Amino acid sequence: MTELAVQRDSASRSDVAAAVRGITDRARLASRHMARATRAEKDAALEAIAAALLAARDDVLAANALDLAAARASGTSTALLDRLTLTEPRIRSLAQALENLVAQPDPVGQVVRGQTLPNGLRLRQVHVPIGVVAAIYEARPNVGVDIASLALKSGNAVILRGGTAAAQTNQALVQVLRSALAAVSLPPDAVQSVDEYGRAGADALMRARGHVDLLIPRGGRELIQTVLNNSSVPVIETGEGNVHIFLDRSADARMAEEIVLNAKTQRPSVCNTVETLLVHSGSGVLPGVLAALDAANVRLHLDDRAMAALPAGIAAQSATEEDWGREYMDLDLAVAVVDSLDEAMAHIRRWSTGHTEAIVTNDLANAERFIAEVDSAAVMVNASTRFTDGGEMGLGAEVGISTQKLHARGPMGLQELTTTKWIVRGDGHIRG
Repeated sequence: MTELAVQRDSASRSDVAAAVRGITDRARLASRHMARATRAEKDAALEAIAAALLAARDDVLAANALDLAAARASGTSTALLDRLTLTEPRIRSLAQALENLVAQPDPVGQVVRGQTLPNGLRLRQVHVPIGVVAAIYEARPNVGVDIASLALKSGNAVILRGGTAAAQTNQALVQVLRSALAAVSLPPDAVQSVDEYGRAGADALMRARGHVDLLIPRGGRELIQTVLNNSSVPVIETGEGNVHIFLDRSADARMAEEIVLNAKTQRPSVCNTVETLLVHSGSGVLPGVLAALDAANVRLHLDDRAMAALPAGIAAQSATEEDWGREYMDLDLAVAVVDSLDEAMAHIRRWSTGHTEAIVTNDLANAERFIAEVDSAAVMVNASTRFTDGGEMGLGAEVGISTQKLHARGPMGLQELTTTKWIVRGDGHIRG
């Protein structure tokens, strides 16, 4: 790069940083308004957004069609196309999720604990908004609505960076959100986007420590690691899901088949789909499960012992070391045979991303050991991993699935977008 080009690049980055600083300043002002908004005001905003989404669905779908056409032309995979796609049923589902969120209690002001000290000081620790929340996410336009709605109900302002693959759709959705806020006399700047600044805008968000209070990446491994490695803003790690199911020796054959099929095929492009199946060598369910997966067009990656159990006429490929660490997010599944619960848990400890693991068993002691020793954000017993979801768990919606241990873990709903504040009331108390 020539010296002149370097100067131009530096000037361009400086311009973007200044523009993003303006966005964060407006978000900070809006966050103060949102922090004192009543539940009725915030719920009215969510209802207005739901109605506006339905009213604007033709415009949103037209914008989404442009993004989909560009994605197909660039050779985007089927799994990513599914994540990018909005349909009328999906828009109705978004609107319903907003209505469900209205029914959720407002976390702001909820008392965590409190007491009156012997000296008469009255203490309360209460939930309060975080302030300015930013989110960087990939080709899932519905995520922007989910994050914005949760941020608003929990009294925050939000800044979105939704990725170039969904640029047209994101622009249409942000306009819907801002217009709905204005219609109920809440600040439109409680929802803003840096999409027009591309990657430079995302970089500026990551460097906005002191102006952005929390940054949430939502996407694949590359995106999450980029944010973790480059952000000076506090980050909550979300999303990456190398998810396991273990079929114990006592697993019921029908239950095992139904759970594995649901966890792999219901929506393979999302982070709570199963990616590795571990099967106890003493169980007889593996041939039937493999046959059912093959009938559902799942591409099988098998270790040597699983290959030996493969029914005749079914195609599979030998699993490699890389398969155990892969988040396929597609109709692929790695399968291994293990000799014990201990061996299954050792495999999970080595390869898991800490998202969700499940055991299918009729042995209560094994179920309890699995719960106690498997260190992931969600652990399932005799249930599909697809239930690791804010809506399915009754949280109304989710910002993402946190795979870390501090502040928030698992599906992040309203309460996870708050922090706490100590309120101390006295009557002229001084410390002696």
